[in-house]
Amino acid sequence: MSTILVINPNSSVSVTQSMQACLAPLKASTAHNIECIELAKSPPGIETDAHVAEVIPNILDAVGSSDADAFVLACFSDPGIDRVRAATTKPVLGIAESAYLTALSLGRRFGIISLGPSSIARHLRYLEALHLHHRLAADRSIDMTVAQLMATDVVETVARTARLLLDQDGADVIILGCAGLGSYRAKLQETLGIPVIDPVQAGVALAANHLDLSYKR
Repeated sequence: MSTILVINPNSSVSVTQSMQACLAPLKASTAHNIECIELAKSPPGIETDAHVAEVIPNILDAVGSSDADAFVLACFSDPGIDRVRAATTKPVLGIAESAYLTALSLGRRFGIISLGPSSIARHLRYLEALHLHHRLAADRSIDMTVAQLMATDVVETVARTARLLLDQDGADVIILGCAGLGSYRAKLQETLGIPVIDPVQAGVALAANHLDLSYKR
């Protein structure tokens, strides 16, 4: 049995627990072992460019010390993904890139629900680097920290933001732009009637696909 290691690059145990719960359907349907960890040396949330830079060495250490068969970087900034891919021959999936690729197959324009306003410019830079920015309808923030998100039920805030992306910005797919937002996916999709993507689910599904088809790099 192959193992997919899902790395929460921050130190929040509650984020890891939320990801584990959201991955239950995939765990039930795949032959792969899916494990989730957080990185104790990292900050409790990855909310700034400085945080992104800070956690990259911790991610590299985690990948280098693991015998997993594939890795999923469970932060929507995909921190250090090029460096991590250069350090291993095994599949490395970023949840942001995986969510974008999934969105392209589900609609014409995707909207992103971001955690904090500082994330929006970072997401746009990454989309431009991936040459996917022309498919972005808009990126809207719910203006929260990771700690606030994990301590509060924000379903109404998330739903209101998604509705703006749908009605005002023309999005026909919604991406939850944080690893800790996945618990709202099912309810939001039911309410909106359009696809809603949990990036952690998207990353793990793509990792399983890589292993199932034995892609080589």
